[in-house]
Amino acid sequence: MSDTKIVKLSLFFFVIYLVKSSPPEDPIKCSYNTNLNCTITNSYGTFPDRTICKAAQAVFPTTENELISIVANATREKRKMKIATRFSHSIPKLVCLDDGVQDGLLISTKFLNKILRIDQENMSITVESGVTLRQLISEAGKAGLVLPYTPYWWGITIGGLIGTGAHGSSLWGLGSSVHDYIVQLRIVTPSDAPNNYTKVRILENGSPELNAVRVSLGVLGVVSQVTLKLERVFKRSITLSEREDSKLGEDAATFGRQHEFADFTWYPSQRKVIYRIDDRVPTNTPGNALNDFLGFRSIPSLVLAILRTTEENQESTNDAGGKCLSAKLTTSTLKIGAYGLTNNGIAFTGYPVVGFQNRLQASGTCLDSVEDARITACPWDHKVKGLFVHQTAFSISLSKVKGFIEDVQRLVVLEPRALCVLDLYNGILMRYVTTSNAYLGKQEDALDFDITYYRSKDPMSPRLLEDFLEEIEQLAFFKYGALPHWGKNKNVAFIGAINKYKNVNKFLEVKQSYDQLGLFSSEWTNQVLGLKDGLSIVKEGCALEGLCICSQDIHCAPKKGYFCRPGRIYKDARYR
Repeated sequence: MSDTKIVKLSLFFFVIYLVKSSPPEDPIKCSYNTNLNCTITNSYGTFPDRTICKAAQAVFPTTENELISIVANATREKRKMKIATRFSHSIPKLVCLDDGVQDGLLISTKFLNKILRIDQENMSITVESGVTLRQLISEAGKAGLVLPYTPYWWGITIGGLIGTGAHGSSLWGLGSSVHDYIVQLRIVTPSDAPNNYTKVRILENGSPELNAVRVSLGVLGVVSQVTLKLERVFKRSITLSEREDSKLGEDAATFGRQHEFADFTWYPSQRKVIYRIDDRVPTNTPGNALNDFLGFRSIPSLVLAILRTTEENQESTNDAGGKCLSAKLTTSTLKIGAYGLTNNGIAFTGYPVVGFQNRLQASGTCLDSVEDARITACPWDHKVKGLFVHQTAFSISLSKVKGFIEDVQRLVVLEPRALCVLDLYNGILMRYVTTSNAYLGKQEDALDFDITYYRSKDPMSPRLLEDFLEEIEQLAFFKYGALPHWGKNKNVAFIGAINKYKNVNKFLEVKQSYDQLGLFSSEWTNQVLGLKDGLSIVKEGCALEGLCICSQDIHCAPKKGYFCRPGRIYKDARYR
């Protein structure tokens, strides 16, 4: 594709952002309009090892009483169960039943989607676990209340986001993890015959058991209701400042203390970083800004197909220079569009952008309409030919983050084009997270790195300059002791990860107490929790998609120039 066509394509991408989109289809598919013989996938249409996850049946309770009956009956019959959400945005196989399970049951929270109570006096909201983040923000906002920190994408459910430890960005208050704002939670678990095979446990803030359930990975039971602590609505003032990345290592450890909602968007190959200068301001400060992030808006399916085809061609021809050109055009487009920020909900007129928290904290308008997916879609919707990506996400202690950033910068010096692929997906998003009481939550104040990048449709095909990203991943997890994001990542990220959590034994004690038969567990979750071996899948080409760390050349792609060799700067890394 010529440079002129790429420019026109980028401008087209920018102009069409107001079109409506098809919402994602239900991740559960069953046979012949029944709820039997089902499969489940995630929003990308495949799991890290490309497993097809099956279940004998799917059920869709609409009330807690229905949920109690379902869990009781399954427990009586000793049926394996897994919890499914409306959008299924988790990348790992948390929702998958084991192969060979004949009567496995999927319990969807799709219709457990009611706002149950808003307490304005005590500033709290009680919701069913299938309520989306967008619903919560909207209904709380109508009552003059807000959740202070949330993920930036609103197309996730409350049960799903707390189960995987999803978060926004802040070191202030209780921090940016939503699960740390739970004041009460109801969870339906298996039980014994004298208790009619099920038990509803009501956990209050301060309960040690709540610290297990805050980040549960879905292995303790089904969360039915959550009560979250809110605040009075407030305003924020946002300025996005582009700077060179020469001081990023130093600033990363301190910037989050200076601004309440600070984050970074880093473009390593361009040696640039966007600093988010973002703080509360008095509610009488003029401004009614809106955040409608460009990357979460609907895109014409034709444009998505062209963008994907272009990147596939660049990959197949080893056109690293073309990727870098496309990356610069992408980042320029986002900058021109102020990343989707407007001062008044219509137009961007300059920084600072000032507005109410509920209009700024999250977005996701590509979910909005029922238009045909062949016309428009969310960029990653697997119903169309669009983005197909890996996501690597991890948090590194603030005391170590400078060294990690400088190591990445050293890799960029060795090959400036190596990380252009990241800029095509808006670089590396860096968000602040705080120490959590959750047993599987963050162990200390840290900076989270969210990295999205091209994934081949062919699992045996290496990515262009793949070895650089593989070295960065291993640098993070093994040199700097990073913690994985539970809802993202490939298998490699979880190797030995559970040993980094000081209270894992307390979590496992609660797990044993709540579900003695392991009905909500699977081989995958047992591997992640260190209860079973097999997390690393060693076979030909396994290193290409992070299923293993190579020990032999055949684990990479020797015929295509990728061998099992030490890293360039981290010699304990394996993949070149």
